[in-house]
Amino acid sequence: MVEEKLRYSDADLAEFKEIIVNKIDKAKADLELIKSAYMNDLNNGTDDTSPTFKAFEEGSETMSKEANSQLAIRQEKFIRDLKNALFRVENKTYGVCKVTGKLISKERLKIVPHATMSIEAKNLQR
Repeated sequence: MVEEKLRYSDADLAEFKEIIVNKIDKAKADLELIKSAYMNDLNNGTDDTSPTFKAFEEGSETMSKEANSQLAIRQEKFIRDLKNALFRVENKTYGVCKVTGKLISKERLKIVPHATMSIEAKNLQR
């Protein structure tokens, strides 16, 4: 009988940690771009004080700000999930499916490093 692994090796965890840290760094940079877009940090002009009639443009600008705000919220959640994954790496529980208790495949974790469920468990939810 082949004994099933209960956790990833320290070498595997170190590899996953590097992937997660890189994703966090990129996600934070993306979040800053999104935030600056909806806060108009880069625009010190007088476009918004001009007395000309721009109802359609203003509506479009408002929708764009709302969309960017939603993107920022999603990005913050993504960063939080990645930080939680990093915590699981540190306490050596990373990569263990919270439903089946089996290891999540390395391929899945490399693509979705914040995954907490295996594909098998995800399919059971449907």
